[in-house]
Amino acid sequence: MSAIDDLKQTMARLRAKDGCPWDQEQTHQTLTRCLIDECSELLETIDRLDMPHMREELGDVLIQIVFHSRLAEEAGFFNFDDVARDINEKLIRRHPHVFGTQKIETTDQVISQWELIKLEEKKKAGISLIPSAFKPLPPRLPALMFAEAVWKQIKKKSLPHDNLVDRVVIDKLKSDLTEEVLGKQLFELSSAAYERGLDPEASLRRYTDTVVQIIENKKKSIS
Repeated sequence: MSAIDDLKQTMARLRAKDGCPWDQEQTHQTLTRCLIDECSELLETIDRLDMPHMREELGDVLIQIVFHSRLAEEAGFFNFDDVARDINEKLIRRHPHVFGTQKIETTDQVISQWELIKLEEKKKAGISLIPSAFKPLPPRLPALMFAEAVWKQIKKKSLPHDNLVDRVVIDKLKSDLTEEVLGKQLFELSSAAYERGLDPEASLRRYTDTVVQIIENKKKSIS
């Protein structure tokens, strides 16, 4: 029996009537904080390139997937094998340049193809997508990653951003920017926000939402 089969059996045993009271009480909703915590701890090991602890934290993230899959299986929706099968089929489907005859040479071409295939899948599934200047982003994406992703699309698609972002300031900041300087400045901004009673995560997320909305409105008015 494989290690993943052993893990699935262990989870089933924990959830059994004579298993662990804590595991028996959990739901998809109560486990969300656990998932966030485990992903955060994994990210910390990745930042440190701490391979022994990364192995451990990957296991902690994996058990979250096994746990949610077990809950869904008990409710009659799907099981872990369904999850693994779906993602395997998706990977093959979205890499025709690897598993098919299509030829692709650059990373940009891979990304563009991935988005086209994804869009076609949504259409076949009957999912209506509202036209947008921005590609769909995860709704719970952390604010810094959200802002970075939005700016990347502004640059890539040459979207209008006058009066929203000061290009002169960006050019001045990036000229001497290093990882250490960036980390220090972000830490100082977060500290100042705390002293002021402001939430830096929420502030950045809200401003990025404003940038997205204004650009969307501009694009609509032009079209």
